Amino acid sequence: MINRRHFSLATGAAVLGGFQLARAQGDVPLVLGQSAPFTGPAAQLGIQFHQGAKLFLDQYNAQPGRRNVLIKNLDDGYEPDRCAANTQKLIEEDVFALFGYIGTPTSMAALPLAVKEKVPFVAPFTGAMALREPFHRNVFHLRASYNDETALIVKQLTHLGLKKIAVFYQNDAYGKAGLDGVTLALSQQELKPVALATVERNSVDVASAVKSITAARPDAVVQVGAYKACAAFIRQARKAGYGGTFFNVSFVGTQALADELGKEGAGVMVTQVVPSPYNPANAITREFSEAVKKAGAGASANFSSMEGYLAAKVLTEGLRRTPGKASRDGLIAGLESIDRQQFGGFEVSFSAKNHVGSKFVELSMITADGRVRT
Repeated sequence: MINRRHFSLATGAAVLGGFQLARAQGDVPLVLGQSAPFTGPAAQLGIQFHQGAKLFLDQYNAQPGRRNVLIKNLDDGYEPDRCAANTQKLIEEDVFALFGYIGTPTSMAALPLAVKEKVPFVAPFTGAMALREPFHRNVFHLRASYNDETALIVKQLTHLGLKKIAVFYQNDAYGKAGLDGVTLALSQQELKPVALATVERNSVDVASAVKSITAARPDAVVQVGAYKACAAFIRQARKAGYGGTFFNVSFVGTQALADELGKEGAGVMVTQVVPSPYNPANAITREFSEAVKKAGAGASANFSSMEGYLAAKVLTEGLRRTPGKASRDGLIAGLESIDRQQFGGFEVSFSAKNHVGSKFVELSMITADGRVRT
């Protein structure tokens, strides 16, 4: 786990260093604006995603003849109001694009501002359908939707004959998006959740939720929350004698959840929307692992940092395809021209009518030693 104070100091120094380098080269950098949690119960998601994106951009910027691309990141603590204020500030500072926002409620708060000002809003770390429909020309999604993730979970459970499925979800737009996905997938098999319970955002007060869900004796619990709340629920449910399976959607932050649970994480399932950062059979994993190795201390391989790395890689590919001088409209056109392109085995495809780059989803399992198996 990365020390938050050191993270803030390091990223600040990196941004300033990037500006100095750009000035030395006689070129003004393109600045991406990111609002994300760097403190609070969801901090590791923001830290890890940013770390992965910066890992790629450091390599990209080191290539001769390239205009530097830097990230200005602001902490929103995973709170929508703070995210909206950060977004307004970034737009007023004329950032080139908004990038790598973390979470549904925060991204939903930023979306109207980005749409109004026609600023590209690229690779938000959320699978909510409300950010995808209706279609917005300036909004691009790298990851599959929560509907895709929950469909795989329900398919896996029902294939095993497990039909009593409960849902523990965050009481906001994110949790509702995941609940809608589970409900839709179950309805297609003429099933309904056997129990529902919520937790407030940035809270670990799960006692009431544990009591109501375990009373229904479900075969499995689908969790749609952040890692601290989901870990608290798992620990308390098991302490109460619950012996069923736990499934989480990718936003939970797999490594953060594993770190929170320790040995109690054994057998917990998590859907993933990017390739495993631990499987060297994937070309993108080999590339990513080499970048982590070269970066040394302060860099780590996990699913969230892998997503940040891929998001930055895809954005710069869109930039490379920009016709003429870099512009926001040019970036949009460049991204839309990415058609079934392989990024080390991870396929991304956009078009003028489709801004969801991937539908890739697979299941992973946390082991007793804190590792993740796919």
